[in-house]
Amino acid sequence: MAAAAAAAVGGQPSPQSEPPQPELGRDKAATAAHLKEALSRPDNRAGAEELQALLERVLSAERPLARAEGGGEEAAAATGGGSGGASGGGPGAAEEEALEWCKCLLAGGGGYEEFCAAVRAYDPAALCGLVWTANFVAYRCRTCGISPCMSLCAECFHQGDHTGHDFNMFRSQAGGACDCGDSNVMRESGFCKRHQIKSSSNIPCVPKDLLMMSEFVLPRFIFCLIQYLREGYNEPAVDVPSEKDLHKVLQLLGPQISFLEDLTKMGGAMRSVLTQVLTNQQNYKDLSSGLGENACAKKSHEKYLIALKGSGLAFPEDKLTCGMQDQAAGTSSLAVSGFAGATGTSGQVDSSDEEDQDGSQGVGKRKRVKLSSSVKDQSIMDVLKHKSFLEELLFWTIKYEFPQKMVTFLLNMLPDQDYKIAFTKTFVQHYAFIMKTLKKSHESDTMSNRIVHISVQLFSNEELARQVTEECQLLDIMVTVLLYMMESCLIKSELQDEENSLHVVVNCGEALLKNNTYWPLVSDFINILSHQSVAKKFLEDHGLLVTWMNFVSFFQGMNLNKRELNEHVEFESQTYYAAFAAELEACAQPMWGLLSHCKIRETQEYTRNVVRYCLEALQDWFDAINFVDEPAPNQVTFHLPLHRYYAMFLSKAVKCQELDLDSILPDQEMLMKLMIHPLQIQASLSEIHSNMWVRNGLQIKGQAMTYVQSHFCNSMIDPDIYLLQVCASRLDPDYFISSVFERFKVVDLLTMASQHQNTILDSEHERSMLEGALTFLVILLSLRLHLGMTDDEILRAEMVAQLCMNDRTHSSLLDLIPENPNPKSGIIPGSYSFESVLSAVADFKAPVFEPGGSMQQGMYTPKAEVWDREFDPVMVILRTVYRRDVQSAMDRYTAFLKQSGKFPGNPWPPYKKRTPLHPSYKGLMRLLHCKTLHIVLFTLLYKILMDHQNLSEHVLCMVLYLIELGLENSPEEEPDEEEPVGGQERCHDSWFPGSNLVSNMRHFINYVRVRVPETAPEVKREPPASTSSDSFASTQNSGTAQVFSLVAERRKKFQEIINRNSGEANQVVRPKTSNKWSAPGSTPQLTTAILEIKESILSLLIKLHHKLSGKQNSYYPPWLDDLEILIQPEIPKYCHGDGMTAVERILLKAALQSRLNKRIIEEICKKVTPPVPPKKTSSAEKKTLDKEERRQKARERQQKLLAEFASRQKSFMETAMDVDSPETDIAMEIVTPEQQVSEAVYDCVICGQSGPSSEERPTGLVVLLQASSVLGQCRNSTEPKKLPTTEEEQIYPWDTCAAVHDVRLSLLQRFFKDSSCLQAVSIGWEGGVYVQTCGHTLHIDCHKSYMESLRNDQVLQGFSVEKGEFTCPLCRQFANSVLPCYPGNNVENSLWQCHSNKSMQELIKEVEELQEQLGIFPVSISSETNLSKEMESVMKDIKSTTQRKYTDYSKTPGSPDNDFLFMYSVARTNLELELIHRGGNLCSGGASTAGKRSCLNQLFHVLAMHMRLYSIDSAYNPWKKLTQLMQDINSQLCNEEQPEVPVLYRDVSSLLLIQILTMPQPLHKEHFTCIVKVLFTLLYTQALAALSVKCSEEERLAWKDLGTLKKNTCNAEKSWEVLLSLVINELSKGKLYLEGETEELGMVNPIAWSPDNIERYLQQFCLPFLRITSLLQHHLFGGDLPSCQEEEEFTVLASCLGLLPSFSQTAHPFTSAACLDWSVPAFDIIPQWCFEVTSFSERHAEQVKVLLIQESKWDLPHLLQLPENYNTIFQYYHRKTCSVCTKVPKDPAVCLVCGTFVCLKGLCCKQQSYCECVLHSQNCGAGTGIFLLINASVIIIIRGHRFCLWGSVYLDAHGEEDRDLRRGKPLYICKERYKVLEQQWVSHTFDHINKRWGPHYNGL
Repeated sequence: MAAAAAAAVGGQPSPQSEPPQPELGRDKAATAAHLKEALSRPDNRAGAEELQALLERVLSAERPLARAEGGGEEAAAATGGGSGGASGGGPGAAEEEALEWCKCLLAGGGGYEEFCAAVRAYDPAALCGLVWTANFVAYRCRTCGISPCMSLCAECFHQGDHTGHDFNMFRSQAGGACDCGDSNVMRESGFCKRHQIKSSSNIPCVPKDLLMMSEFVLPRFIFCLIQYLREGYNEPAVDVPSEKDLHKVLQLLGPQISFLEDLTKMGGAMRSVLTQVLTNQQNYKDLSSGLGENACAKKSHEKYLIALKGSGLAFPEDKLTCGMQDQAAGTSSLAVSGFAGATGTSGQVDSSDEEDQDGSQGVGKRKRVKLSSSVKDQSIMDVLKHKSFLEELLFWTIKYEFPQKMVTFLLNMLPDQDYKIAFTKTFVQHYAFIMKTLKKSHESDTMSNRIVHISVQLFSNEELARQVTEECQLLDIMVTVLLYMMESCLIKSELQDEENSLHVVVNCGEALLKNNTYWPLVSDFINILSHQSVAKKFLEDHGLLVTWMNFVSFFQGMNLNKRELNEHVEFESQTYYAAFAAELEACAQPMWGLLSHCKIRETQEYTRNVVRYCLEALQDWFDAINFVDEPAPNQVTFHLPLHRYYAMFLSKAVKCQELDLDSILPDQEMLMKLMIHPLQIQASLSEIHSNMWVRNGLQIKGQAMTYVQSHFCNSMIDPDIYLLQVCASRLDPDYFISSVFERFKVVDLLTMASQHQNTILDSEHERSMLEGALTFLVILLSLRLHLGMTDDEILRAEMVAQLCMNDRTHSSLLDLIPENPNPKSGIIPGSYSFESVLSAVADFKAPVFEPGGSMQQGMYTPKAEVWDREFDPVMVILRTVYRRDVQSAMDRYTAFLKQSGKFPGNPWPPYKKRTPLHPSYKGLMRLLHCKTLHIVLFTLLYKILMDHQNLSEHVLCMVLYLIELGLENSPEEEPDEEEPVGGQERCHDSWFPGSNLVSNMRHFINYVRVRVPETAPEVKREPPASTSSDSFASTQNSGTAQVFSLVAERRKKFQEIINRNSGEANQVVRPKTSNKWSAPGSTPQLTTAILEIKESILSLLIKLHHKLSGKQNSYYPPWLDDLEILIQPEIPKYCHGDGMTAVERILLKAALQSRLNKRIIEEICKKVTPPVPPKKTSSAEKKTLDKEERRQKARERQQKLLAEFASRQKSFMETAMDVDSPETDIAMEIVTPEQQVSEAVYDCVICGQSGPSSEERPTGLVVLLQASSVLGQCRNSTEPKKLPTTEEEQIYPWDTCAAVHDVRLSLLQRFFKDSSCLQAVSIGWEGGVYVQTCGHTLHIDCHKSYMESLRNDQVLQGFSVEKGEFTCPLCRQFANSVLPCYPGNNVENSLWQCHSNKSMQELIKEVEELQEQLGIFPVSISSETNLSKEMESVMKDIKSTTQRKYTDYSKTPGSPDNDFLFMYSVARTNLELELIHRGGNLCSGGASTAGKRSCLNQLFHVLAMHMRLYSIDSAYNPWKKLTQLMQDINSQLCNEEQPEVPVLYRDVSSLLLIQILTMPQPLHKEHFTCIVKVLFTLLYTQALAALSVKCSEEERLAWKDLGTLKKNTCNAEKSWEVLLSLVINELSKGKLYLEGETEELGMVNPIAWSPDNIERYLQQFCLPFLRITSLLQHHLFGGDLPSCQEEEEFTVLASCLGLLPSFSQTAHPFTSAACLDWSVPAFDIIPQWCFEVTSFSERHAEQVKVLLIQESKWDLPHLLQLPENYNTIFQYYHRKTCSVCTKVPKDPAVCLVCGTFVCLKGLCCKQQSYCECVLHSQNCGAGTGIFLLINASVIIIIRGHRFCLWGSVYLDAHGEEDRDLRRGKPLYICKERYKVLEQQWVSHTFDHINKRWGPHYNGL
């Protein structure tokens, strides 16, 4: 069928087959049905032709691209604009039409949707294959993955079972595809439910006619698409990038490609049809040859040919004109020298690259690079030839730089196996072309991602990779393409011999390296090398290895640094990033990939191959750079990949493959060369840390740090040190040691003379370079990473080193432990061994949370036994990036020893026994037993003992370490143990008799001849008499003194080796003079002096012990007391202690190893040691020393001062930041009552003067005003609100405190007079102003000048001075205003002491009179003083703190009632908030919890002063209503259109504040108590009224009767039964209790109202008022609040307020009514109050009850409750659409206060330049917003115009955050952290506790 169709489609349409016109007129469906029927006949020629003609017209006749005149360019422009579409139709009308036709034809006349469904039914998809693009959230499970690139879509992941697996969620960088169901990439156990079972057997066969039409239509459709692509493409002009045109074409083709994509989603059946169409070569040939008479087709074919031109690797010019001869040329081997071919351009790859070429760079001088002759596939060099649609489609995909839609289409097809193979081969065929396009691309980043998106799907599959390697020469192609790519950016190497160097290296400044353009190709290469079968082919292919080493040598010696000696470098180049990245990615990672396959004996051959070609490449390199034996001075490159390849393969060979090391090592000469450059790097590291390279800028330090950094160290420093260890173990030890000291430039320092000349090193660098050299030797000799440690031991050592530097989080440990960079290596982070080692060496410290402290994360800290036995300073030094970390580790070690009592003093780095060496490397220990090293050690010990310059404790420490290492590793036998003294003649001119350290230690040296400057003190002395020979058996002829020159030694050694001198090196007589090579004339004359020494190493050690201890004869051999020590020495593996302990240990070891040594030590100790000679210091030295000492002392003093200052500041900060502990009184708080009339004294923190606050020069408190809606968030349910995580859960705000108060106010405003309504309630539940202070005071004029100075200060501050913000000058707490302190005596204190005996009535009268005085101010206020001005300005601040909408509630805007309401509400807000900070009740008592942070007293004065500017009309004064009986109630009510609010509806707390604030200050305590008593009666009546409404009808009647009975008892007014019946009686006069309405009011739970219940209800109702009042009293009059149990809170507060006469504490049970004190008889006043309500109920019966019942019980404010697992939130919100803009936000966030979902930074939801989060923070929190960022798991706080990142409340299993979900591990709620967040929100301390604030410019 398919063949027939193909033939039919292919044939040229014959003239008679023109379809009759009406065909098109008929509707599409009918035509399609007709055609389908025609094609189903056995003879379908006619039908096929008819269809063919139809498609011809539909798909090409009206192609807009072709219609536009003037060829392709204008066409692209015309249609690209979208307006110039086909013949006047809309944009792309023809395409729409064509697509409609295609859909109809495919469906064969049926509906397209039904057709899709039908095809889907035949989908055998066992694979998921879902393709995603960048930023998609996917999962990776390492437990289930076979390939490290395995990934799953969220759906498959959650459907599978991955409990307990090592998985993580990640955001895709480049895009990817789901591998569920593919057993090549993942284990079947991890498949999800959908993809586990499907096997093709149970899927029915596809009916033939279903897809028949598709087979006919699709080839035409795809061809049509290809023609579009051909026409749209124009070769870019040289200068104009063509992206724009390409994008236009692609936009136009969007619908077509989407159509294809939809087809792929129909499942397997349709995919196989597509595969057939895409890969069929016949179809392609027939349709695309372009030979038809159609001009349009011809034109597009020409364009195609032009586009193909540059697609080969070779040059177009190289081609012979005739295509046939290409084949012949292809057979010859590919030795294209330098790729230059005929044209001679310098290695340029492609003619169109000419513009990249920098012609000046040594054109003909490039090293000729011979390409591997084994590239069997000539095709990669030639122009591409396409044989199928798939190939051309991929070609255009590449040309158009991988458009996302095309990529997705090509990938969606991959589940089809045939397609996968065909596509992979096509991809490989185009590989070189991909590289060329990538290099030219302007958006190489995007393109790289798309390339990898495709290649990772193809090459992760081992079977496929192997097949392509065998059939398409994949490896050859990859290596060649990489080589070509790098060829384009080579420059001449300047290493060593600049003029004659033939070596070329990559130029790290080129875009190719700087932008990592090469990474897609390299990552593919690494990916295929991870497959064993492919890697084997690579390792067996010698040609490939040669080419690869060639490639690696391009990086050898790149980015050369030259030390700047004079000027500081002008421009710091940052190329080193590129260089390190290139070496790691292009050289090291492939190396690790290859190494992972060289693990067993059978792979020895591979290692031999690599080593062989590596050495050849190295030899070529040494030749190319003209290297002889000395490296060029003052230059260093950190990049030696060839050395490192060689080193790593050596290491593997010995460790895993049991190869004999010597069989793969080169000769001595080559070893000598090999060691030079790695050694040069070690010396340069030391130079860089000694600041010798400072003129090169910071970047050189950056390189030194990167070289040892955890991601690079095991590909850089570790192989280098290992290579040096190998060289050291095979070369002559004397030669090696002298090379080291020469490289480190400290040879001249190693002299016995006290002064010396160093020609190549400044004296200030000498000490640190000497330390560097010794430290290097210690590392070299004690590191065992490649010399015998197992992988687990290495992991443990690495982990211990990192933990010793600092406690670490789990993730930073994973990051810091250098894992093998190749993912298949076995040490996968998070793997079993990692976790088990971690639990063995470290303890987990759970995160701690102090409010106000920093957010801690879960940390791991070393166990005690690790410090005790495993702390290894050598490993720490090797792994520290920053030098300070070494100090940090030592400090922690010291602290541990002190704490555990193991060592009190300052310990030295401990000596640690090493793992045994692998036998192959035994030679390394010869370094410790060579005379050169012994001479150095002896010299240094002597110099330290004599206190020469430039030596430090560190030097001594390293010297002793080396001696101890030598004793630990001494050769077994010591033949000359008891040799007679006579035998000493044979080595008379040498320092030491042999090379064994044990025997050399006891060897006495008498005289040394030294060269010293003539100025040195040694010169003056007479040479000693030649007879003075030591009494002790001296092995020295007294006359001959030694001189020692390392350089001469080394030169000689090198010559010997070069001349292959077979004689023993030792027999050559050493020269007596030093042939120092210094510049002539540059130094003062040296003369020879002879020093008398008479010491041996042992005697020096013993003297050192005395010197260290500061006592004579401090050393006493321990074995003299206890012989056991020698027989069973208990030398621990690990020793703590300082220098003295080290010396003792060494002497004991020396004594143990030889009896002679033991005897000599005893001898030396017996002699009373003479005192250490005094320091001979010249006066100049003395001066410098004094200077040093003075400096040291000054430094210590400074430290001390700083420490003291810090501790003061710290204790200060603690008091300032404290959230929860009552503080001692500060000066601002009221002075104790004894000093009765003294004024309050304040300290100004700016000018430091103390004094009272006065009218003229007022003092103020530093305060922070902030708008707050915390109160409004209280809810009346104790059930916590949860954050919604499903569609069903929603949060409705109507049960919040703010909403309830709002409703109440608007209800009152509907029925009552506005001005009276505004005094019946308080506002400020939302947007109320909260005032807090840090407690510091300052003069207001001082503050103004302080603000001025802040304004002029240009430093970037975290606050805005324009808005009046500043930080307290003393405690740096954030503030934005100053609250003036009211001057005056502390009268309050004295006034309330004396109890007045005035009656209630008198007091009431007085209160009334005081209120009448309103208009008459105290003189001071009416006259404008500074104080009153300040009070006004602070009032303005308070008003402007909150938004307009929170202050304007009146119906007439700007009415004074508004201000009045706002002012007393500020007081209310602050009282209520303080109550909440105390936990919602006053049970805890004590001073104000916010002790000195409360400024209510001052605030009250400011508010009172402003309140008294408003007079309340005496007729409306509520005081009168409360304390007098009105005569004509009726008349008053009737004559008003809107009555006043009935007193029973008024909020009593508000009344209290109005009363108090409108009275002249200071208030008398008795007046305060009087007001409280009166208001309490009203409150009690309200409680009874509310209760009466809640009762049922029967209960009401019962209570009414009961009360009437008791009415005449004596205490009737104080009995609630009586009062209740009275209230019920009065209220029932109105329409209040109409039956039938009670149901809806609180009748849900008909409680039986027992007397107890009623009493409890009444107390609960009154408590909020009592609490507020008590707080107010506390602030106004001082005095502590009593603490109590919760059940007695009411009585305690009542008696504290003076409501409860103290004598009433009698036996009979307490009732709340006992507190009542009626000013007017209850039986008169209650009816009057009730009457107001009943008369209202006549008109509006339905609202009466609602207003009577006030909600009194509010729960404390809480944030929303969050789910346990973060994934719950993430999965719901990260795909959720925003309700405003209906898009999925890029950065979704959710408000933790109310649960609103918002777009962070979303421009879509911006309103008047405010982004949504900022807007929401103003609406929901009056400027404070707490948002959880869904994609980052962190919480962001918005406070006004600033914001800060708060941190995360979700932590992983190791107690650490995962910001931005980078690690993607499961996260769990941390309840403590969430509590801290809530605490900061409620206490309004975000500004104080969080430090990093920045402005958000409304953009969040």
